[in-house]
Amino acid sequence: MTIVGEPTQAPAPAQPSRKPRGSAGRDRQGSSIPARWRIAAWILLTTALTLLAVLLTIRSLLLNGAQAQAHQEISQELQEFRAFAKEGVDPTTAKPFSSIEKMLETYLSRQAAGRNEVILGSVGQRILYTPTGALASPPGGHRLPQDQTMLDRIRSGTAASGIEQTAGGELHWARLPVTSGADTGYLIVGDYMAPRQAEVSGTIFTIFFVSLGGLLVTAGSAWLVAGQILSPVREVRRVADDISETDLTARVPVHGKDDIAALAVTFNTMLDRLETAYRTQRAFVDDASHELRTPITVIRGHLELMEDNAVDRQRTLALVDDELARMGRIVSDLLLLAKVDRPGFIQLRRRETATLLLDIEAKAQVLGDRGWPILEIAEGPVLLDAQRITQAVLQLATNACQYSPSGSVVSLGSRFEGEGSGRLFTVWVADQGKGVDAEEAARIFGRFHRGHAAHQTDRARPGAGLGLAIVRSIAEAHHGTAWLRSTQGEGATFGISIPAPDGTGVTEDQETRHNNEEQAACARS
Repeated sequence: MTIVGEPTQAPAPAQPSRKPRGSAGRDRQGSSIPARWRIAAWILLTTALTLLAVLLTIRSLLLNGAQAQAHQEISQELQEFRAFAKEGVDPTTAKPFSSIEKMLETYLSRQAAGRNEVILGSVGQRILYTPTGALASPPGGHRLPQDQTMLDRIRSGTAASGIEQTAGGELHWARLPVTSGADTGYLIVGDYMAPRQAEVSGTIFTIFFVSLGGLLVTAGSAWLVAGQILSPVREVRRVADDISETDLTARVPVHGKDDIAALAVTFNTMLDRLETAYRTQRAFVDDASHELRTPITVIRGHLELMEDNAVDRQRTLALVDDELARMGRIVSDLLLLAKVDRPGFIQLRRRETATLLLDIEAKAQVLGDRGWPILEIAEGPVLLDAQRITQAVLQLATNACQYSPSGSVVSLGSRFEGEGSGRLFTVWVADQGKGVDAEEAARIFGRFHRGHAAHQTDRARPGAGLGLAIVRSIAEAHHGTAWLRSTQGEGATFGISIPAPDGTGVTEDQETRHNNEEQAACARS
């Protein structure tokens, strides 16, 4: 007996159809759905799509595995028959088989079909099988030995293996021809896939329900996590709701260093700028209304009492002109103070301190005959706004002339104090007036404060008390301070001190970098 036309391969596995993945969603602008719901929905949708992909992948792998196992069992059965046919001896007689039919009957009598497996022989039109070898537990009522049409198609076809659709599902089969002389027979081995596919479906359903539970857990977790992530945002909204036209002090608590914390910091910085601008505006309005009320009242009163004669009109108009000039000075000073907190109020340039003091001394000569001796002079470059420093020192010189006796000396000076990064550049003005007591010195640089000397001397011009406030603002704009040293009855020394770090080599690069930073700050504001 010889075996011919051995199948070259097991039945080709059926390729599962791929399902196109739909669009995950559409971007919506201006949605009224709360952000917490949207975040949770997107997380849930992403997780659901991921689980769906996992389920499809697992199903495909399990089906391929079931097919591979079925083909392996079919191949193993064919290999066993090849070994039996190669031996070619009837175990009952110890003699070679007399016919193909006898060999197939003997082999089938010794076989027990595995689960979902069918094994049968065919010689001519005769079908050979045993109850246990043909099918152990036929699924779906389909029995291959009774399906003559399918058997004829398998026996008469040229394919050595294939897949048939039956009432019991797919039947994967392989055919092994056996020849002896002029006789030809076949060993047909098949495997029903329905039970295996049912097992795969059961596994997939189990995974599906487990995944569904996990999806519900994910939905709850997404809801909680989204709430925690958006908590600072809700806090920002709450703070924004609490802010009113008169109260800008509310701030968002900052926790951690993540993006949300950065948002809170940025929001708080914006509120700081708004509060500063509001306070500056409010101070300007309050100061203006406070100081302008008096001259307006004076002007209105004199205009109402003005008599209809040339002398009284001339006197009244002169008083009105003087009050309007004072109002103009007050408004100019207030506008200057309002600009102090704005970027770009000072423009730093590299200046020689000796040249700066000599320029100030020359301009102070027109303020009065006070000698204006320079008692000390600093030498070296410093980054400062020469115009603002000159304005501040001349304001100090003006005050010294006003509140010191005629013919007394008002002296000037400048010096460097300290070393390294703590070095300061100081410019001072000293007079020989009555001095300032300790109580008044504590508030003399405040707005609208006029010292006792303004009321004790007839030569002191009436003012609004903004001069020293301007001096202090210019010093603070340079990150410095305005100061006073005085002993009652022995005169006073006013000055400003600004940082002038030593060893930095005041260069044009520093000047350019600072001015660029100022320009950027102006752009942001």
